Amino acid sequence: MSALPFPDPPLSDDVVALRSWTTSDARQWFDGFSDELCLHFSWPLVEPFTIAHVQQDMVEHEKMRLRGEAINFAVVEATEHDLVLGGASIYEVALDQGRAAAGYWLAPHARGRGLATRTLRLLARWVFDHLELERLELTCAPDNIASQRVAERCGFTREGVLRSRIRFQGGRRDSVVFSLLADEPR
Repeated sequence: MSALPFPDPPLSDDVVALRSWTTSDARQWFDGFSDELCLHFSWPLVEPFTIAHVQQDMVEHEKMRLRGEAINFAVVEATEHDLVLGGASIYEVALDQGRAAAGYWLAPHARGRGLATRTLRLLARWVFDHLELERLELTCAPDNIASQRVAERCGFTREGVLRSRIRFQGGRRDSVVFSLLADEPR
């Protein structure tokens, strides 16, 4: 499988832009993701989250992008690309199956402004128009009501609960699964 190319120019609307991460973003990534809410829903390990995890993730994310498995974006202000609002990704890319999954997180200072919805819409449009996929999936914890509402606002359909789907913080966690198909309104 070939590398997934970063969109050029970066994905953007009048409020947010999705661009590649840079090493200079590490501190903002760490500070934003260190929030209790992000750690509760998105940090799967028992060990404390550190800046070393961010640095390691940056390296691993580039390897996955080059293998065509995933692509990760910094979510930034549309007019200020140096201010990181959060992160977003397309992962579990299966071009031969015409599907992938989407994920996102926002730093505390970026929440409550509709930015996750804007981010997911940009990701979905790009996946369907440029990667020519037919299905985009989204999973989240059953108690992550905010993420479920974002999925619904973007036209995703709730398909059900995958019981004990992932290893998470020393145990297992259920996941609610949503999907959006290429020919559905969004």
